[in-house]
Parts: sequence; structure tokens; C-alpha cells
Amino acid sequence: MTNVSFQESLEHYLKDIGLVNGPIELSQLTGGQSNPTYKISSGNDHFVLRKKPAGVLLPSAHAVDREYRVMKALANSAVPVPKMLAYCEDENVIGTAFFIMEFLDGRVFIDQSLPGLSADERSAIYCEMNKTIAAIHQLDYVALGLESFGKPGNYFSRQVARWSRQVREANIPIPDSLNKLMDWLPEHIPSEDETTLIHGDFRMDNLVFHQSETRVIGVLDWELSTLGNPLADFSYQCMAWRIPPSLWRGIAGLEFSSLGIPSESEYIAMYEKQIGRPVLEHWPFLMAYNLFRIAAILHGIAKRAMDGNANASDAVENGEKAGALADIGWACAQQK
Repeated sequence: MTNVSFQESLEHYLKDIGLVNGPIELSQLTGGQSNPTYKISSGNDHFVLRKKPAGVLLPSAHAVDREYRVMKALANSAVPVPKMLAYCEDENVIGTAFFIMEFLDGRVFIDQSLPGLSADERSAIYCEMNKTIAAIHQLDYVALGLESFGKPGNYFSRQVARWSRQVREANIPIPDSLNKLMDWLPEHIPSEDETTLIHGDFRMDNLVFHQSETRVIGVLDWELSTLGNPLADFSYQCMAWRIPPSLWRGIAGLEFSSLGIPSESEYIAMYEKQIGRPVLEHWPFLMAYNLFRIAAILHGIAKRAMDGNANASDAVENGEKAGALADIGWACAQQK
């Protein structure tokens, strides 16, 4: 589908459902790596379109229907999300399924060291992130109509098996630490289990903050959301404290106190206070698990780069980081 026909067809659709009554302008937004995202402008009205990519996709990938469903369910909950305006399954409109949501005019922070902000602002933003992820985990997913959104129970077992299988099926050399984690993790899965709604990719740049205040006005990119173990979700965000900025999206090694950024232990203590129970008992496993998962994902990117069909221009570089992240994960596994 050409760009012109894409825009014209979308404009007709938006007029038909009453969202616009004049011409539209489209601009692609950066951010979500999987599902192409566009800002739609028509006069003073602005919306966001999120669609599946074109081409042949894995059956469970790029699930814009799930994103739409979970954000629609969270309207008026304690978790701020954009207002969902329309979902369209008809591939004749723009070539793939898509949804339209409210455009949130706020701030998105990519660099977790938050350059340009004061220490007090940084502290407030980290507190707000902590409050937001705790709010997700305290939602009643049954009351929200999301009881069929995933499988309750055995989350870690299923995830470790799934990612280990994908690593082995890639048929490229496996970093030593990644092999060790695949052996170690199944033997150390915590016996106690819990199921909540989880975001799946909760990190600073998936949050929209108010233009002038340090509060979250929207949690975005729910593509990986499901029912799962909340500690997997929370510890995923906490990987940032273990990963140096030079390696991959981390804050390890920064001078936290002068920056106003909480240490890892302070951030964990905030979360424990929010949810009302301790989470540190299995922290080495949780860190090892998440670093294993990211290493496995990057290992897959390395395979696709070798095959010549990786999407991102930095796929080779990211693939090479799999071993370094697995090394950090294996070091976490050795902690007592």
C-alpha cells in the first residue's frame, strides 16, 4: 500500500467514525520497536495510530488487539493510560489491524540519568515510576475483565523453557554464561508463586510524564503485557542498576546520591512499601532471570543479523551484547 493511499484510506475511516471532519497529517513516531506508531493531526486535534507491521508475522507477535484490550480495560483505573478511541481489524483500510488512541502531550525520557533535571526532579520521577509499577501489580485483573489475558501460575518455568528453546534453536554459538544460566535457572525457580497483570516492558521511556510536573500521565507499549509474576516485571526494570550505560540502557556506576536517583536497594524498598511485603529473598534469581531473558532476545537478534533479515540497523551490535549481559546475569546468580 502506498503512502498516499494509506493516508487517504485512513482519513476516510476517521471521517466515517466521526473522529475528524477535515484533512489529516501523518508523522511516524519513534519509540515502540515492533508496532509502527504514527501521530495523526487534523486541525487542533491529535491522535496516535498503532498498527501491526506489514508482512508475514509470528502468530502471537505484534498483538495490537491485546494492547488495545488492556489499555481499554485500564481506563479510569489507578494506572494512567491514553484513552482508546477505535480498533479496526479490517486490513483493507491500511493493510493491517490497528487502533487509534488519544495523543498525550507530555515528556518521554530516554536517558535514565535524566540530564538537565534537578536532583529533586530526578528523585520525584523515580518515585513516580515506582508508584506506577506497584499500581499495575495491585490491580484486580478479574474485576477488569482480564482473567483470560494470560495463564496464571508457573510463569518463570514457562518463560525459562521458552527462551532456552529459542536460544538453542538459533543454531549459532551460545555464550558460555548464557549456557550456564539455562542450566541454573530451572533449578532455582522460587516455589512461591503469584499472578497479577504485568506490563512486560516497564521502563522509563515507555512512560509519558506531564509537561511540567513529575507525574506519569500515561503508560505506553503494552505489547508484551500478560498475566504473570509481578516480581519478574519489577525486577526487569531494576536491571538498569546492574547494566552500565556504555553497554545497554543502564545506570550502573552513576553517582546516585548527587544525581538524586535512588540506589537499587532504595528503589526496592520503595516498592516493598507500596505493595506491603518484602521481595528481596529471591533477588539473585530475579536479576539472573531477567538478564538471561534479555541476553536470549539479543542472541536471537544476532541470529537474524547473521541470516541477513534483522530489522534494526544496530542488530549486529545488539546481538554481540548478549554475552556481556549473560555474564552480568551469571554473576547475579552467584550472589547469596
